[in-house]
Amino acid sequence: EGINLQRAHLMVNYDLPWNPNRLEQRFGRIHRIGQTEVCHLWNLIADETREGDVYRTLLEKLEQARHALGGQVFDVLGKLQFEGKPLRDLLIEAIRYGDRPEVRARLTQAVTKTFDESHIQDLLEERALAHDSMDASRVFRIREEMERAEARRLQPHYVESFFLEAFQRLGGTAKLREARRYEVTHVPGPVRNRDRLIGIREPVLPRYERVTFEKDLIAPQGQALAAFVCPGHPLLDATIDLTLERNQDLLRRGAVLVDEGDSGTQPRVLFYLEHALQDASMTRSGERRVVSKRMLYVELDADGNTRHLNYAPYLDYRPLTEDEPGVEAFLDRPECAWIERELEQKAQAHAIAEVVPKHLAEVREPKLALIDKTEAAVKDRLTKEITYWDHRAAELQHKEEAGKSSSRLNSREARKRADLLQGRLQKRLEDLKLERQISPLPPVVLGGLLVVPMGLLAEMTGRGSPASTGPVDTQASAARARAVIMDIER
Repeated sequence: EGINLQRAHLMVNYDLPWNPNRLEQRFGRIHRIGQTEVCHLWNLIADETREGDVYRTLLEKLEQARHALGGQVFDVLGKLQFEGKPLRDLLIEAIRYGDRPEVRARLTQAVTKTFDESHIQDLLEERALAHDSMDASRVFRIREEMERAEARRLQPHYVESFFLEAFQRLGGTAKLREARRYEVTHVPGPVRNRDRLIGIREPVLPRYERVTFEKDLIAPQGQALAAFVCPGHPLLDATIDLTLERNQDLLRRGAVLVDEGDSGTQPRVLFYLEHALQDASMTRSGERRVVSKRMLYVELDADGNTRHLNYAPYLDYRPLTEDEPGVEAFLDRPECAWIERELEQKAQAHAIAEVVPKHLAEVREPKLALIDKTEAAVKDRLTKEITYWDHRAAELQHKEEAGKSSSRLNSREARKRADLLQGRLQKRLEDLKLERQISPLPPVVLGGLLVVPMGLLAEMTGRGSPASTGPVDTQASAARARAVIMDIER
């Protein structure tokens, strides 16, 4: 144990460990990131021996549990107890009293009961950081959320197109080496410096041997491993942040877009805002860490109605063409007389009252549940390690006082390890306490645009008005369509 052997893919266990959890730990030496072959493991046991029979039964039950639970049994191997005893005690008992039929039957029953599927499932649920059990209503709700997320997901080719152009504008160099795989030969200083301000994970490197935007192209056979550039990757995050800083004023200037689905004559104003949630932990730049950030879209009309629109409503609109009236022509129309500077404050107030609480609730509830599970797991693991090294330090001290010192480890070193673990536990609990303190920031208006209905544009250009008389609410229509499909599938 303790070394990386991903260049090998076959493992033979000649000496089986007392703790079955070590089987998975040993296998993990070859089954690692970078492994390209299918890994196989053989466990050799002493045939026709009492302890061999117990271990064979254990391995057979382990294999059955693996098939039933999809491999999750290995996540809790270290937690398994055989009638309250570790495997070591069970094997010693088999060696001493395995000739007795009643003892042999009891040992077999202990192994069978330990690997009962419901018992292992309870352990998995206890230790899981996310619950997998869901009722039917939650399944349908999550399915609907997944469909929405897929619909608004940034496709890899969009990320690729944006990154290559933005990165080049910032002075970076990316060269195509294989299909959809690039070599980044130079990352400019401003991008690396920006990562030092906003980065909270791995740093931006001066160069990348390969980057890709498709998961399937990360490690093709016979080719170099590529970094997967997607939202959250430090190189892309730094590029986005720097691009936004340099071009933020373009959003504030606003725009005019045409809603071809609205044959009316009343224009609307659409504001886009950014809203973030933060916890009390700090980034490297000394600022509080942002745990969630969303774009909000608030639309206002001449009647004073205000509503929140989901997920990039501007995609349903088009820009003005060269032969259509300009911005001033629309603003001079009596239909636009209601547009004033106070609309920005109204949009912000609506977001604070209606949208921010929902955003906070959606993020806080699962986040706090995850922190609770993480805290319990951290306490359980580190407390056991601290107890072990405290006990080990006491044992070594007694031996040293008796003149039996060890050249490999002394009591002072064992005590030092216990103190380090105690410090780690305290630090981790303090970090989790800071992560619990989730609070919303005020939404920031990034810009706005004038939405011109097709009916008003047709009236101004004399092209005739379309037949329909009202705006088409595409988001409401999509929601009704999803509801109909879900009802049919139920």
